[in-house]
Amino acid sequence: MTELIPAPRSVVAGPGEVRLTEHSRLYADTATEGVGHWLRTVLRQGTGLPLREGRELEDAGGDGVGLRIDPELGPEEYRLVSNGDGILIEGGGPAGVFWGAQTLRQLLGPDAFRRAPLRRDRAWAVPYLTIEDAPRFRWRGLMLDVARHFMPKEGVLRYLDLMAAHKLNVFHFHLTDDQGWRIEIKRHPRLTEIGSWRARTKTGHRASPLWEEKPHGGYYTQDDIREIVSYAAERHITVVPEIDVPGHSQAAIAAYPELGNTDVIDTTALSVWDTWGINPNVLAPTDNTLRFYEGVFEEVLELFPSEFVHVGGDECPKDQWRRSATAQARIRELGLADEDGLQSWFIGHFDAWLTARGRRLIGWDEILEGGLAEGAAVSSWRGYAGGIAAARAGHDVVMCPEQQVYLDHRQAPGPEEPVPIGWVRTLEDVYRFEPVPPELTPEEARHVLGSQANLWTEVMEDHARVDYQAFPRLAAFAEVAWSALPAPAERDSAGFEHRMAAHYRRLDALGVAYRPPAGPLPWQRRPGVLGRPIDGPPPNR
Repeated sequence: MTELIPAPRSVVAGPGEVRLTEHSRLYADTATEGVGHWLRTVLRQGTGLPLREGRELEDAGGDGVGLRIDPELGPEEYRLVSNGDGILIEGGGPAGVFWGAQTLRQLLGPDAFRRAPLRRDRAWAVPYLTIEDAPRFRWRGLMLDVARHFMPKEGVLRYLDLMAAHKLNVFHFHLTDDQGWRIEIKRHPRLTEIGSWRARTKTGHRASPLWEEKPHGGYYTQDDIREIVSYAAERHITVVPEIDVPGHSQAAIAAYPELGNTDVIDTTALSVWDTWGINPNVLAPTDNTLRFYEGVFEEVLELFPSEFVHVGGDECPKDQWRRSATAQARIRELGLADEDGLQSWFIGHFDAWLTARGRRLIGWDEILEGGLAEGAAVSSWRGYAGGIAAARAGHDVVMCPEQQVYLDHRQAPGPEEPVPIGWVRTLEDVYRFEPVPPELTPEEARHVLGSQANLWTEVMEDHARVDYQAFPRLAAFAEVAWSALPAPAERDSAGFEHRMAAHYRRLDALGVAYRPPAGPLPWQRRPGVLGRPIDGPPPNR
């Protein structure tokens, strides 16, 4: 009856049910009309019920749905009451009402997630109950890498719907890397003319001898980005863009060779990178580079209203800077100790630049090297250590350690994995992930904004592979990020998997190509470079 994911804080069941019929109405006032429009649209698709608009809340009647704001609740908190008066969803703000509407959709059964009704004469019922619920964290995120393998706009919109169905609210959009530049920048058109396409692609892990000998690429126009951001906002999801600097930048250097360390290598010979790993070609620490990326970020800020802007900052090899007379002169000019200090200066410049424009910088935990930029937040990916150090220094943190929530890692031991990289992380492993390290004091723990799962797509060549890596583990992560769960050792993983039995049917209705929960896998790779387990980190990060 209440096999909900993520698990709500409180459910009190009663006798009876509300039956929704062709005569049922949906009431939403001015503050909740956006949620009402979304709910009416998806339920009309899945159920065929018209859910005509009611003029007053009481018009919802004993078989209708009402949406309204209760200022006594928190912004994302909601209360769902189903009884003889109908169904009432109240939230502290529109986001809370929206999450309550997502719960209502689950209560109606898996067929409510379909794009068209299976039959027109079906009865739709919600049991009498009262649900009170609120999220544990304000940052419940998913990072999607579209640089390594491009995902067309429709696929991105689909993932926003999947996020919303799991009450995730931050979409970290990894738009640039060595292997591709995916966002139109009008003042620098070669970023997409040249930087968005590579001639070929490594197949599988970077140790593989195999190549896909055809071009790969694509990018989002600025209108595409506006559509994605608007679509996300309607689902109460914030889109955080990532423009990677000063490493992971070969696609940009291939388009504009002057951005690279021209006194060390012939940057005009560089093309968009076609393999995986840590790339030695990084941005030159020059005024020209700073002005170029300021122009990039000016256009990014026009497109993304998010508080945070991600600048990457990870995996920046310093070898070219050590050999570059220009870089060494900059180190002396600034009175820096070494190349780590130079990276800190680079990140600090954009921290100040973004702060002056009312935004906040966030970067991977390497931005701690050489000193953390004032006001910066940290995405802690190399385990917990970076996040602990940042929180103790008074900086906000998003916990996303690769050992727990990198969903490109394999899900089982053995050669049956499509490309068995990284550590084995099962559904239960993800369910037992704890975002707040026990080493932090309560005051320090307040700097943990939340967590996110990361999908790096080096070995995910299409939508089906992304689905297969993400699900069902993303459902477990969503519950960790939303629900007030006990300590990891005390979590009811068996109860969660019982609820997943119902949730798989919802995923089926949504067309998600998830990993089967039991039985034979849908493929069997031959032994060899692609099929053998590869321990340690994934191809990148």
